[in-house]
Amino acid sequence: MFSESIAAFVVLSIALCSTPVLSTPLSDKVAELRLDPTAVDRLNSLTDQQFVFDFFSPPAGVVTGAAGHTVAATSGTFPAVVGNGVAMTVGFLGPCGINTPHTHPRATEINLSVNGTLRTGLLTENGARFVMNDLPPGSMTIFPQGAVHFEMNDGCEPAMFVAAFNGEDPGVSSLAQRFFGLPVDIVDAALGYPGVQQVKGLESKIPDNIAVGTDECLKRCGLARPPAQPTAQHQPRVSGNAFPTNAVGSDTVSAQPTQTPVSANSTVASATEAANSPVASSTQSANTTSSTA
Repeated sequence: MFSESIAAFVVLSIALCSTPVLSTPLSDKVAELRLDPTAVDRLNSLTDQQFVFDFFSPPAGVVTGAAGHTVAATSGTFPAVVGNGVAMTVGFLGPCGINTPHTHPRATEINLSVNGTLRTGLLTENGARFVMNDLPPGSMTIFPQGAVHFEMNDGCEPAMFVAAFNGEDPGVSSLAQRFFGLPVDIVDAALGYPGVQQVKGLESKIPDNIAVGTDECLKRCGLARPPAQPTAQHQPRVSGNAFPTNAVGSDTVSAQPTQTPVSANSTVASATEAANSPVASSTQSANTTSSTA
């Protein structure tokens, strides 16, 4: 009786372990393409329509913040790139919207400004100088693999950029979210001991990407900071980076965003509606929030 129970348990465990946890038609297609022995086999595994990715009505890959959104065509969202070593992201930035500082750990990026002037900057490594450029429409720049970089719409109208990568799975690591997702005592030490409570308070304020940009741009465009921005893209907490149980106290920094005292003609939230659908109203249906950018 006992041995039969053990045998049944083993069979059940093997069955559960052999079942894909998050199997979807998209992931199944990617897995199929990775097993195809030749490029011809990969081509024959795809229909004609599967070679097309619509950035204005994407099936997946959308990351949304208070000031716009990005759409990524990678091996995780567009199986046709598998085996071809390329990927692409299109960014839709509202007035003063910023694609917050981030890195791509597995690819170099070339970024083309389509219809607005982008303020860009990059840092490659310790000892390297900071590089900053303004990209008017029709100009492009390069962000080396692993470099910290950002793009901000420095104008008062929606702007779009196109980013191409030399890898099908470039990855993205949003700097603020990932840094403050480390163990809080490590972050506290790295910042020169501002205090665990202050670290926790600062982490709670980090906005989702695409975020509202600089005060200078907002004032120039007659916009006010929104009363709040979504903060769903923070690093998940597990046992290794959990907040200590005593990290609650009266000195905790407030998580509420600071209000801008200047009067404004409109808010960023209303001004960026066009950015989330710069070409077609159908884009709005694609703005599903993701935990990554």
